[in-house]
Amino acid sequence: MIVDCAHYRDGRRQHVGPMPLEEAAARCTQGGFVWLGMFEPGEEELAKVRESFGLHELAVEDAQAFHLRPKAEQYEDGTELIILRTARYDDEREEVDTGEISVFLAEHFVITVRQGVASELAGARSRLERRPELLRTGSASTLWAILDQVVDGYAPVVTELERDIEQIEATVFSGTVAPTERIYFLRREATDFYRAVHPLLGVLGRRLQTGRAPTELLPYLRDVHDHLLLVNEEVAAQRDLLATVLEANIAVISVEQNRINLRQSATMERLTIVATVFLPLSFVVGFFGQNFAWLVGHISGFAQFLVLSVCGLVLPCVLLTVWLRRQRHAAAPPVPGVPVVGNGRAARNP
Repeated sequence: MIVDCAHYRDGRRQHVGPMPLEEAAARCTQGGFVWLGMFEPGEEELAKVRESFGLHELAVEDAQAFHLRPKAEQYEDGTELIILRTARYDDEREEVDTGEISVFLAEHFVITVRQGVASELAGARSRLERRPELLRTGSASTLWAILDQVVDGYAPVVTELERDIEQIEATVFSGTVAPTERIYFLRREATDFYRAVHPLLGVLGRRLQTGRAPTELLPYLRDVHDHLLLVNEEVAAQRDLLATVLEANIAVISVEQNRINLRQSATMERLTIVATVFLPLSFVVGFFGQNFAWLVGHISGFAQFLVLSVCGLVLPCVLLTVWLRRQRHAAAPPVPGVPVVGNGRAARNP
């Protein structure tokens, strides 16, 4: 749908209120330029805009598709298509919303097609209308206003991403395992944000180098370029930091898993010792619990019962204790500074 349409001449807005497409196209021949703003238009609406302003069919197709990175295309009729990626941080969901702005830039008209909720341009239009000295430079001034707002919108996203990364970083480096899914999600957001920021440096840099902008706008475009450079460096640093945090989190997970394995091994060792102690006892009790004639006939007094039963239970426990102690001493590491000879026993001075 059409959000706003205005005719600018001599640095001032010449029309207030809705304007039909036919009238907007006709005003392009009256000097100045027309700025037509649209938000998520349909195919039929874009087809009418194409017929009214004579846009190239490939440019209109680009405006309907969603791109992963900014770009700029120059067509034979002199119309230029600049595609920008926008970003906005949602505090409730703690996620980055992205949008897209397609700018059809010609000498006598500017058409902006917005996609996504993060592509608001009302602020750019009102800011430019308060600068008549820039409006007099022509339609290129709208590109500066749009770029300035888009790049200014990147700064809060960088700040909020930095806050999320610091929270994850504090969790990981405190020795606590952080949700790996959250780190991957932040890494993906930082990568998508980098794809929106980094290619825009080339688009804006080529425009400054080729001198396609009016001389009066060059200082303002260079200022936008400087802010974009700073954002690009910060986003690149965030990507590298998230990679480091992910590796550190994997290391913390490995340490925690080793601790769990050690606890399980200690538990199994204790259970094994208990089972080893009760195994011979169960054998002795089971043996003497049998009703063999020899056992019944030869256990005729308390003394015989004491020797054959109680001592039969004590003897395996004593033998098992001696064997476990010998195994523990054999597995013990040597004392530092004491030489080991022969069978592993410490050498003694005579």
